Amino acid sequence: MNFKPILIVPGETKSVFFEIFFKSMKLKTYLSPLILICDKSTLNKEKKKYKFNKKINQIFLKDIHNKFVFKKEIYLIDVKKQKNNFYVHDCFEVAFKLIKEGFSHKLINGPINKTKTLKKKYLGITEYVAKQFNQKKFAMLIYNKKLAVCPVTTHLPIKLVVKKISKKNIREKIIVVNDFYKKYLGFKPKIAVVGLNPHCESVLKFNEDTKIIGPLIKAFRDKINIKGPFSADTIFLKNNRKKFDIIIGMYHDQVLTPIKTLFEYDAINITIGLPFLRVTPDHGPNEKMIGKNISNPISLIRSLEFLDKK
Repeated sequence: MNFKPILIVPGETKSVFFEIFFKSMKLKTYLSPLILICDKSTLNKEKKKYKFNKKINQIFLKDIHNKFVFKKEIYLIDVKKQKNNFYVHDCFEVAFKLIKEGFSHKLINGPINKTKTLKKKYLGITEYVAKQFNQKKFAMLIYNKKLAVCPVTTHLPIKLVVKKISKKNIREKIIVVNDFYKKYLGFKPKIAVVGLNPHCESVLKFNEDTKIIGPLIKAFRDKINIKGPFSADTIFLKNNRKKFDIIIGMYHDQVLTPIKTLFEYDAINITIGLPFLRVTPDHGPNEKMIGKNISNPISLIRSLEFLDKK
């Protein structure tokens, strides 16, 4: 069986991506062809640094739609690095073009420096990618086979979170999550929803947990396997979390802190709700670790495994 290629945008040049990529190639083999979209000279320097001797075949965009048979090998589309901050955007543009043309539906990107690359135009890469495909209903899923989490709000300052806690926003995340599991994982997930306030209680007259979250969950129960709202301080206890496939939280650190504590690097970041699969290792550029050869490749390995047979 021939699998479509996995497009790979390494991201920032100042990151641990190539270290973890070469480690991933040495530890496992994959059924899908892998196409790196990056600067050739940078790639060659990194290959030499990490003593990666496997051949990487260069291909050209003008030839990519010809009757070319991609083998289970690594390929390169050369995107010249410019003396500006548009290099990562240029790499993404090539990947997006190929996806829109139907060449592939699988994309991995390496760590991105949001401040440098996005310049505060987007909350994160999740929003940036969704915008390029005009997707308004999407979500960030941090996924491990044992448990996944999804925040209703992503990289939003805490003082702005409450303003985004609405039935509309929460409903969209629940539907996107449920649809993703059915389409790509083949089953209806057991979903837990976490409340906003400590113990789902509030000393204020208006309690989001009883006025917004609770009634919304009740309205979904006949259609979706969903329960809540649960208190965030107990839902991740072993006997509680094992009852669910995914926990939806109201804000970033409410659910990402516990899942990273549980699985460390053994999880991946998936943007769900897109017309294709976009996955990224669940960590940043880790600039302080560059050149030390101590970075853990497991999140990239899991990313490749997830997309390999899709």
